[in-house]
Amino acid sequence: MLGIIPAAGRGSRIQPLGFSKELLPVGSRWDGLGERPRAVSEYLVQRMIEGGADKLCFVIGPGKSDILEYYASGYGDIPAVFVVQPEPAGLCDAIFQAVSLVRPEEPVLIGLPDTVWYPSDGFSELPDDLLAFLLFPVDRPEFFDAVVLDEGGIVREIQVKQLGAQSNWIWGAFKMPGHVLKDLHALWCARARQDEYFGTLVNAFLTAGGKAVGVKAGTAYVDVGTFDGYRAAINLLTRMAEGETQAVRDHADAHTDGAFRERRV
Repeated sequence: MLGIIPAAGRGSRIQPLGFSKELLPVGSRWDGLGERPRAVSEYLVQRMIEGGADKLCFVIGPGKSDILEYYASGYGDIPAVFVVQPEPAGLCDAIFQAVSLVRPEEPVLIGLPDTVWYPSDGFSELPDDLLAFLLFPVDRPEFFDAVVLDEGGIVREIQVKQLGAQSNWIWGAFKMPGHVLKDLHALWCARARQDEYFGTLVNAFLTAGGKAVGVKAGTAYVDVGTFDGYRAAINLLTRMAEGETQAVRDHADAHTDGAFRERRV
């Protein structure tokens, strides 16, 4: 299973940083020796690996060699390859830079490397055999790609950054078999590569008889591409860490209480 990570954008909303936005430190992790900063893109990488990815493909721009240096040895035991998007021509163009690496029967995971979302095992909720979107509820869907579903969870339309969106569920990541990715690429080429946003291409795919589903399994989603988003990500990670700590304490209390009752008996 291949995880495609489009990381070629300029990140103009949060620059100047002096480095690629995908390497922005957000939170921390333990590497076996101690605690160190965690690049925001590591959250997506970890979620892809948890979802079954056994190799990664980073799509980078010509000036983003720092991403190559950061992930040159892969991530843990998972190898990484790198392809270059010559010009920042949108998400569709970035994703399709990797299409030649995908086998028709191989599932593909795709997400945005400047986001943090939960649950961390969200990719596992998506089927392997068709285009499937992992959906998250947000308060301002007009800033994202809102996904309109029918009663059976079939995607009717994706409303790209549309005021008055009919749904407050947005896609945050998606999965599909390799042959669907190739079909989308062929359609994109037939449309003169005019689609910058993935949502407009999917709408054309649906009109042509394609099928996609949306899975409302997401619980929290933050775009870290702005300073407000960066602060929101820190707050989200803090809340999640506090929740995990409390869960450990509750488990320990329950275990201690159970052991006490057992001794009394």
